[in-house]
Amino acid sequence: MTFLIDGLQYANWSERIFRQLRAGGVDAVHVTITYHETFRETVLNISRWNRWFEQFPDLIFQGFTAADVQTARDTGRTAIFFGAQNPSCIEDDIGLVEVLHRLGLRFMQLTYNNQSLLATGCYEATDTGLTRMGREVVAEMNRVGLVVDMSHSAERSTLDAIAHSTRPIAITHANPATWHPARRNKSPRVLQALAESGGMLGFSLYPHHLHGGSACALDDFCSAVARTADVMGVTHIGIGSDLCQDQPDSVVEWMRSGRWTKSVDFGEGSADAAGFPAMPDWFRDNRDFGNISEGLRRVGFSAEDVTAVMGGNWLRFFDASFTGQTEVLQSQRAAQ
Repeated sequence: MTFLIDGLQYANWSERIFRQLRAGGVDAVHVTITYHETFRETVLNISRWNRWFEQFPDLIFQGFTAADVQTARDTGRTAIFFGAQNPSCIEDDIGLVEVLHRLGLRFMQLTYNNQSLLATGCYEATDTGLTRMGREVVAEMNRVGLVVDMSHSAERSTLDAIAHSTRPIAITHANPATWHPARRNKSPRVLQALAESGGMLGFSLYPHHLHGGSACALDDFCSAVARTADVMGVTHIGIGSDLCQDQPDSVVEWMRSGRWTKSVDFGEGSADAAGFPAMPDWFRDNRDFGNISEGLRRVGFSAEDVTAVMGGNWLRFFDASFTGQTEVLQSQRAAQ
């Protein structure tokens, strides 16, 4: 059976987008629920999602385990998995890792561009790697089944996380720096270490991460995926579209600047182009995933490998990642 899973989106969610998820056949999506928000603010965001689950039960429901992806397929809905693009939600309290996992958080980035209490972001001049708290939090995330995501982290910090984590990590939305040298795209060294450790790379469709930006050609993108599959192995790559559909430009200001600065931070943009860039014409919304599948076939992917990249690899990763280590041991003992 084939599944369609997107490794990350941050849309301005609405009934229209939920219906587009269904029209596009998206079985599951990892959604960002928090950037710079505190724990309480993150819980309020979860409460908003709970209202959407109540309002649109025929379209979406909250996912907790990989089995929920099959449930989504069986019931014609989309499973929504929560993620954090910054560790602000745990504040300075490691105990909140388990609390948020119990509320449904399944991914957490250790940084969002800047230095955090846990690691160094990709915009910092000096990368000091995982901090003392970072090592403790990674161990706790491993224990409960919360995926370490290093999409916005600097090189040494990412390599430290890969080495320190006892479970495979993810880079849910980024591309190879050899294809497009954006500050947030990843080096061959990182991609090799990620693959060797069993981790996952989600290819981003955000224009600042694409060769050619908004004008990037589909075949160019799919050829980059093919070259990366040759290096990492096809089992370690998926899609992490980073779709920010219908978001106002005020949201990108919050993403970039949060509360850490009084000035305007343009991130990957500029003063002349400060807002969200236009998406490529072959991927405007969730109804366009078929274009990527067709593009992958056109550059030489087999039907089996297209299935893996478009969702099968993420499903396997979910299955190995979302269960706590205690639950894994209990399951193994029960099977003996």
